[in-house]
Amino acid sequence: MNNVNAEAMQAFAESVEKDAMQARKSKRVEGNWNFVEGKPQFSASIEFANGKTVLSADSPPFLGGHGLAPDPLQYCLFGLAACYASTFAAIATEQGLALDKLSIATENKVNLSQTLGLSQEPIVEQVSLTLSVSGKASRRQLEEINKLAGERCPGAYCLKNPIKLVTSIQ
Repeated sequence: MNNVNAEAMQAFAESVEKDAMQARKSKRVEGNWNFVEGKPQFSASIEFANGKTVLSADSPPFLGGHGLAPDPLQYCLFGLAACYASTFAAIATEQGLALDKLSIATENKVNLSQTLGLSQEPIVEQVSLTLSVSGKASRRQLEEINKLAGERCPGAYCLKNPIKLVTSIQ
């Protein structure tokens, strides 16, 4: 249902109930800065369960890039939208509610003054998610799923809660 493997989700939930350590996962992305003019500035080969792909990012021209690929914040917004959609669809599936449509628009409001070293104003002022959803569920049910998705989505959690960032140079 909803392109969600409910059996796999249930099996994972059961394994976590038996051993809470099963819920702990780690992801890693390792990439390189490209010093060749006229090419996207950064790329990384990303492995996933059944393959791998190469993603490239480039800053917009006003920030010194060439605009040849999505900028890093667009990937953040994509990740948030994909994570939220996945969480929303999974909760709907858990509740036995079939969806006909699930579209998400993400948008940020940024102030690049701090990025340019010109102020201490917050860089990201706001991020918004706008969902367009239809299916065999009432408005009340969809709003409850949305509330739960906001509580359970790892991407939304990252935005709403301070997370320790550790940087090091090797």
